[in-house]
Amino acid sequence: MVFSSLQFIFIFLPAFMIIYAAVPRRYKNLVIFAGSVIFYSLGVKKFVYIFLFLLTVLFNFIIAQFIESFPRSKRLWLTIGIVFNFWWLIFFKYWGFGTENINSLFHAHLTVKDIILPVGISFYTFQNVSYIIDVYRKKTRAENNFVNYGAYISMFPQLIAGPIVTYSTVAEQLRRRVHSIHKVEDGLKIFTIGLGYKVIIANQIGGLWKDVTMIGFESISSRLAWLGIFAYSFQLYFDFCGYSLMAIGLGKIMGFDLPRNFDHPYTSLTMTEFWRRWHITLGTWFKDYIYFPLGGSRCSKGKMIRNTFVVWLFTGLWHGASWNFVIWGLVLFGILMAEKLWIGKFLNKYKIAGHAYMFLIIPLTWLIFAVTDLHQLGIYFGRLFPMFGSEGIAVNSGDYSEKWHQYSKFFIAGIIFSTKLPEIIYKKIKNSLIVDLLLLAVFWGAVYCMYKGMDDPFMYFRF
Repeated sequence: MVFSSLQFIFIFLPAFMIIYAAVPRRYKNLVIFAGSVIFYSLGVKKFVYIFLFLLTVLFNFIIAQFIESFPRSKRLWLTIGIVFNFWWLIFFKYWGFGTENINSLFHAHLTVKDIILPVGISFYTFQNVSYIIDVYRKKTRAENNFVNYGAYISMFPQLIAGPIVTYSTVAEQLRRRVHSIHKVEDGLKIFTIGLGYKVIIANQIGGLWKDVTMIGFESISSRLAWLGIFAYSFQLYFDFCGYSLMAIGLGKIMGFDLPRNFDHPYTSLTMTEFWRRWHITLGTWFKDYIYFPLGGSRCSKGKMIRNTFVVWLFTGLWHGASWNFVIWGLVLFGILMAEKLWIGKFLNKYKIAGHAYMFLIIPLTWLIFAVTDLHQLGIYFGRLFPMFGSEGIAVNSGDYSEKWHQYSKFFIAGIIFSTKLPEIIYKKIKNSLIVDLLLLAVFWGAVYCMYKGMDDPFMYFRF
């Protein structure tokens, strides 16, 4: 089940909220835990994955108790916890990728089974690991109430695709949080904005990328190739930002203040700035639990480069078990190092140059992210830069004009809502009648699109 579905909006969410509002305060976390497990069970392809999820919740709850209760052996318990959590992630996400490459490299014949990735495993694994590490570091106390911990890990707004919420961020809210009509209203508005981002912008402009894929990369003109990858860039942003806003809105309705995950990254001047403003909670996780423990940037230049390399290698692999994601992570590492050591100051000083640079570099890096087949990736780059590529099949040089006419309004919406201007205006007039009417129109417009089948799964579910 996804947020942008009629079943969620008109069946699951009302039923959950009625029960949540009706029960006494001391039982609200139990309702979150139970309701979230039901929500998760409606989306998994194998029923056994529900038991795996509950096992990880119970295991990490107990491990944290051992870490806190037995300080002399806490490193051992932490190691056991980290190995346990990452074993499942490695098995489900990387086992097939690893065996395929071993077979190819050593001409072996290891069996590669078609392993279905449990939805959300990357996200809840990172939350479990951050929790036991924080208990180990004495940044937070171990949770003594299993229901509270279960509510934290399973909370359905952020369970499947984040934001990645550390326990210390919501520990106090799990025990005492404010429920008010104002929060409910604010949450519903944020949820509706996110729904509009996902259904009205991301899904619609994503149709252009589908069209390009259906035509075949060999048969598109250079202009359509550029139009297609810009469409994918907007689709990815509004899809994931929309999900995060819906998660934050749902959290507010339940009394939680979940962390912001996007801060208008497409207005950045450098990729360094971009990755401080894109998927903020994932970047924070990598900094706190990998980059800083390795020494961060407070060390020699060589070690700083090594630390950054490790982070971006893991960032690429986290997004997917495929060589294109490894290449994507390493390309970003190279770009970030170039900015830090050479061109970053220039781009930040001369903003026109910075925006022009990002105008090109963002879609090019997302192309590596989008196309998993390396041969097809090479073909697409050949279409983007025909002076370096082969001619391929004869193409219709005017194919882009038809697509631009069809999708131009979504490009315009994507450009406008990628900037800070709509948010600035919204904050000033969010309590006005006109905003209520506009959001009501957005909601029913999104419902109409869902009813007509113009909806797609969230793109980050596969990560």
